[in-house]
Amino acid sequence: MLVKPRRVFPETLFVLRGSALYDNWPILIGLTVFAFISTEVLYALGVERFNLSVTPFSLIGLALSIFLGFRNNACYDRWWEARKLWGALINTTRSIARQTLNFVNSDDPAVRSFHQEMVRRTIGFAYGLKYHLRAEVRLDAVTAWLPDEDGAALVEEENVPNALIQRMGERYRMAWKRGWIDTYHMNIFEGSLTRLSDIQGGCERIKNTPVPLSYTVLTHRLVALYCLTLPFGIASTVGHTTPIVVLIVSFAFLGLDSLGTQLEDPFELDPNDLPLAALARTIEINLLQRIGESELPSPTRPMGGILE
Repeated sequence: MLVKPRRVFPETLFVLRGSALYDNWPILIGLTVFAFISTEVLYALGVERFNLSVTPFSLIGLALSIFLGFRNNACYDRWWEARKLWGALINTTRSIARQTLNFVNSDDPAVRSFHQEMVRRTIGFAYGLKYHLRAEVRLDAVTAWLPDEDGAALVEEENVPNALIQRMGERYRMAWKRGWIDTYHMNIFEGSLTRLSDIQGGCERIKNTPVPLSYTVLTHRLVALYCLTLPFGIASTVGHTTPIVVLIVSFAFLGLDSLGTQLEDPFELDPNDLPLAALARTIEINLLQRIGESELPSPTRPMGGILE
């Protein structure tokens, strides 16, 4: 996620990375050169013979802007829902840690170890979900939070976070059988684990159900066709400043199109995607403090203005 610089005018005018200009400058240069060549050819051949009316471009431009705005709203809703799900994940992991420390009680000295085990398993789930959503195979980063005997079992798992939830449920059931957890409190633990499953399912729904390809393809084709034909509609009106006008209009439409593409999958590593690593580190710090760890990792810091 882009966190720098301050989002105030006029500083935002000079932001490059994460902006539409950073992604689209080669295309903008190409469109401007094409507009320049087209304008010169039109005037050499007689602009009156090949001139198109500005009216259809005005109508198409208005419709296209509404179309792009609708797509961007849909993509932003996906981004915002993903952020809410990870906010719910932070809250749910905190609740699980609190419930474990408060509801698992016994004179058995093994209970203290059980507290630490389950809190660390919860941290492992957060990292497992992060790597799962980014399609990264990092079992070592997940198994570091688990007992040795559980790490080997994850190698065969297609869905690591789901397997972690299953194992957490089995461990709470073991504690219930030993009398460490009251039956009433067991239902509370089950509700928290169900909430973790719901959060994971919500994230997977966003990840695995992109905006329909035909919608995206249509948008890209309309933007390209509009920008390429625009010189033929305005050359007789704005003259040799046509390339400048094409540059400005293309920047607007390509920028809107690029913004929707960046927000469509909020779990990737684009500058405007969610900082899953930073969110997982927040969970790690919060939960380790609950079990009395004194050597805590530092919060994730932005690198190059980007928080991953």
